Amino acid sequence: MATATSVRARVRAELVDEIKSAARRQLASEGASGLSLRAVAREVGLVSSAVYRYFPSRDDLLTALIIDAYNAVGLAAEAADASCRQSDIEKRWMATCRAIRKWSAANLQEYGLVYGTPVPEYRAPEDTIGPATRVTAVLIGIIRDGLELGLIADHSGEEPIPRVIRAELAPVREFFGGTVSDDLLIRSLVAWTHLFGAISFELFGHRVGTVASSDVFFDHEMRRIGHFVGF
Repeated sequence: MATATSVRARVRAELVDEIKSAARRQLASEGASGLSLRAVAREVGLVSSAVYRYFPSRDDLLTALIIDAYNAVGLAAEAADASCRQSDIEKRWMATCRAIRKWSAANLQEYGLVYGTPVPEYRAPEDTIGPATRVTAVLIGIIRDGLELGLIADHSGEEPIPRVIRAELAPVREFFGGTVSDDLLIRSLVAWTHLFGAISFELFGHRVGTVASSDVFFDHEMRRIGHFVGF
């Protein structure tokens, strides 16, 4: 038999989920900057003071939604990567890119919240860092495994790297947890930027009137970007 404490915890969790669901619907209609705790409270049938017990401010609610979004897209990327054989680097890359795109298309508002225009006057707390790096960790893991297995070509020396950029790459290198050439670090950053840039352009209508076969084109460009990295 459930204890009174566990029942309260379950009720609280269900109410938190209901509040966040209402907030997501408001994101779709009003945008992140228009998110209102009072409006959310009205939708779930609570007085404002009751919602404030769960989310003391709009920013607290936004943070919860951002963490959920990062965790969801991170989970999608992790599952796609895990479905492939570790040594099949290009297949892992393609599966992960497709999974991120699929999640993004199915969750446009959440995608826009974390990868779109920053919310005015909102500053993400450190709580968002871990969830935000889940996708990055998957992509880095693919590249790191490719290096260890000798499946990534070294393009170092093909293009001179400005000295100031070399000095600024140290924090990026830490994510790889090992010795990585400056050239591969830059190629990885370009690939990461292109992946989300391509998704954003497609989802927000910036490719209307260009390539109609969007699935085929996305696969083609991601495969080319993978080759650019060195797969």
